[in-house]
Amino acid sequence: MKKDARYSCYPFMREKASTVDFEIRTDSLTTHLGVALAIIVKREDVQVVADDLMQILPMAYHVNGSVRGKLAVTDEDLSWLSERYDFYVSHVKEEIQSFVLPQGTEAAAALHLCRSEAKKSYRTLHKVSEEREIPTILFDYLGLLANVCFVMAVYTNQQAGIAEIPFMSKSYPMKKKKVNNNEETI
Repeated sequence: MKKDARYSCYPFMREKASTVDFEIRTDSLTTHLGVALAIIVKREDVQVVADDLMQILPMAYHVNGSVRGKLAVTDEDLSWLSERYDFYVSHVKEEIQSFVLPQGTEAAAALHLCRSEAKKSYRTLHKVSEEREIPTILFDYLGLLANVCFVMAVYTNQQAGIAEIPFMSKSYPMKKKKVNNNEETI
């Protein structure tokens, strides 16, 4: 007797391959992007972020399907995401000179969650790559997506007038930067 489909949340759940973990992880990434978008569309001051998330949202599912199915991420997609990264960096260059705490507006916090999910997806993709060949563009896209989510979060805080809080690690020594023959801690 065939099992009723209502009891199956995902048809590949019992597979042993890491592909399943990757697909579940990128589904989580896409869901977090959707939550971030739902928060951001309420704010007129960051409409550009909402517009960009509307482009990124389906791409996260394209990344998802590109391992089991046909590669659906193109050089043009990667180039567009790279341009968006450059746009946000041009606005938040000063704020991202050091590691910052994931805080601020609800929208920024949601984008920091997306950043974290993109990194987890990247790491899970690495596990898949130990089992099968993975196109480099998928790694590039996920790595860049994590960075885009970060600069979007900082941009969102900036537009709301919320300052970033630098994180000073007690675990890793801070590098010293030379400024006119004087040393300054970063």
